[in-house]
Amino acid sequence: MTDSATQRLRNGTRTRHEALERTGFATAMLAGTLPLDRYVRQLAAYGLVLRALEAELGGATCSSVGAVWSPDLSKVPLLERDLRHFASLGATPGPCPAAMEFADEIRRTAATDPPELLGFLYVLEGSTLGARFLLRYVTEAYGLTDGNGASYYGSGDRARWTALTERLDRALGEPAVQERVLAAAERAYRHVALMSAELSVGLGSPAPEPV
Repeated sequence: MTDSATQRLRNGTRTRHEALERTGFATAMLAGTLPLDRYVRQLAAYGLVLRALEAELGGATCSSVGAVWSPDLSKVPLLERDLRHFASLGATPGPCPAAMEFADEIRRTAATDPPELLGFLYVLEGSTLGARFLLRYVTEAYGLTDGNGASYYGSGDRARWTALTERLDRALGEPAVQERVLAAAERAYRHVALMSAELSVGLGSPAPEPV
């Protein structure tokens, strides 16, 4: 039996996903020792990336993107809410050059092969399921309540993820298209690894080299 598009995406990116769980950033978060400024920098970095991705998905005219992307998947309002919370406390995130590079690649991809944007979406939407698992570590470490500062980490939803993967499977039926989307997902993981490496500096366990 031939694997579905999302099965290919899951199997093809598993090693990269597991490597991210061993970064200094991830291990410090699980230990409750991640400095608040690193957490806020990560939110800002994802905000930069997702603003680019969601804008390009919303403006794409190809049928495959139209069959998958829906505005209710937007995470930017949640990130902006979190960043406003920390700004009110005087927390100003530093820049993340790797996030800027990722956003630039998203724009280039939108101009050359829009269906590949779905590989980026698969990775970034999937990351919110893992973030849901980390939510309690975040709220306990920083004393966050009522979703303030943790809206993005609390946004993972299994039912929404299932609906998204079903739409991806229907839209990505051609093996050649699946190959391109898988390659895009691998590039997305490489960018996320570079972002994590920047956020892990000085936290102990070095981030694995992206491949």
